[in-house]
Amino acid sequence: MPESLASRNTSPSTAQLPAATPRGRAGRLRSAAQSLLARADVQIDGSRDTDIQVHDDRVFQRVFAHGSLGFGESYMDGDWDVRDLPGLMRRLLSARLDEQLHNLGTLALWAQARFINMQRGKRAYVVGKRHYDLGNDLFAAMLGQRLVYSCGYWAEAHDLNAAQEAKLDLVCRKLRLRPGMRVLDIGCGWGEALKFAAERYGVRGVGVTISREQAAFARDLCRGLPVEIRLQDYRELDEPFDAIFSIGMFEHVGARNYVEYFDVVRRCLVAGGLSVLHTIGSNQVPNHPDPWIERYIFPNSQVPSMSQVAAAIEGRFVVEDWHNFGTDYERTLLAWMENFDAAWPALSRRYDERFRRMWWFYLSASAATFRTRRDQLWQLTLSPDGVPGGYRVPR
Repeated sequence: MPESLASRNTSPSTAQLPAATPRGRAGRLRSAAQSLLARADVQIDGSRDTDIQVHDDRVFQRVFAHGSLGFGESYMDGDWDVRDLPGLMRRLLSARLDEQLHNLGTLALWAQARFINMQRGKRAYVVGKRHYDLGNDLFAAMLGQRLVYSCGYWAEAHDLNAAQEAKLDLVCRKLRLRPGMRVLDIGCGWGEALKFAAERYGVRGVGVTISREQAAFARDLCRGLPVEIRLQDYRELDEPFDAIFSIGMFEHVGARNYVEYFDVVRRCLVAGGLSVLHTIGSNQVPNHPDPWIERYIFPNSQVPSMSQVAAAIEGRFVVEDWHNFGTDYERTLLAWMENFDAAWPALSRRYDERFRRMWWFYLSASAATFRTRRDQLWQLTLSPDGVPGGYRVPR
């Protein structure tokens, strides 16, 4: 998902700092952190809503040693707080502190903190058990009326439910769905998109997912509709469909599999059919996943770049439309945060305080990533050989 502080770790400088007492070293780390934060107009223990309140000075070692992993974990552990976490993350990412952290002045501090933490910084690297065992109760509370875990379309919407319905309708209109068409949803999640398409546009649908929990929920949700939910890897598919879409799944495909993904879509899409791909996109080819996101939120995920997607599409499809509405994702995420907060008294019976802080950090950082245009949200409309006479883009 989003990039955050020190998400692109580089090899530290070999320069050595003069010997210092623990008290002096801690003070210098704090001073270096304040100097860095000043570039984002953020103060340590300041009075503004976006100023960081430090409860444990070990946070500075954790951040200089472990970048975004240390920053996120120290928030989860309560080492620091801020009244406006989304606002803080916007400031940090706008100032591109993830890129500025490794300058000549801070690389030595990075190296020293890294060395010291090798012996006594276990908190930063202890994975522990993954206590955020996600359940339908969490998502049902957070996502709103529809279990749709992807960006809403806010062009004419004024609330989350309307934005999600508008997004699903936008996909259906881009696909030019008509009654009786056979439609494939790759990575169907909880089945909401297929349910919408079957009810509103009269199509028959097949959804594939590798999640047993989602498959069971989707089958129940779509009961009575001409929709089949399969626990199946999309790469096994080899049958015809009039239209194919994928919403919020491509981020888990991986760059090495992009060509295979589009090969599957190409062989399953009938002549004259259309495909819509809805995915988060990066402004540049990512070096590696953010370590905090990788550990706590989305293991084995990779946000694609435009060049990676374009290279995989070449020779397989005509790109009829490449639609970017990434700024809508911030509004979606903030609505999820509001729902999550409202539901927390009930959710707290299952999830602990560290989970709450982890989830709040994740949603805040994600919202800031889209607000600062570090990531985008793309919908690509593809045809095998080009729409005769051209494709008029619905919006």
